[in-house]
Amino acid sequence: MNWNKIKVLAVCIFASYLAGIIGSVFTAEGIRSGWYETIKPDIAPPNYVFPIAWNILYLLIGISLYYAWSLAAKKEKIKVAALYGANLFLNAAWSYFFFGIKELLGALIILALIWASIIAIILFAWRISKKASLLMVPYFLWVSFAGILNYFAWRIAAGYA
Repeated sequence: MNWNKIKVLAVCIFASYLAGIIGSVFTAEGIRSGWYETIKPDIAPPNYVFPIAWNILYLLIGISLYYAWSLAAKKEKIKVAALYGANLFLNAAWSYFFFGIKELLGALIILALIWASIIAIILFAWRISKKASLLMVPYFLWVSFAGILNYFAWRIAAGYA
């Protein structure tokens, strides 16, 4: 791997983790305040699982972005950047809505948009790099599970469960 490819890989991974860093500001406060424990669904894993899972996922997203960007034709690079950029923006926004302003229904709607953006990335990236596409599958599965948790948390907070 040449130095240029290493720099591109580093930027892709950094961009992915940046969404996580921004989101973690809101997440940490929501966890510290004890609020999350009041709406945490019974099926939720222990809190320590989340940073482990997200660190792995952000790494996979960054590597996926690297493959998609590196192998995309010049005219496809804008779409790659837009798809991944929108997804990562929504990812950070979800943390703001869920933990920052405690708007669980809004967070659930954003989560549906994240889910749709992951599908769009998987489908678009498939034509460019099957590796890029497949690296997004664990993220898709985790977000699907997160959607279930978000839904149950929203029901608990609303007094339906």
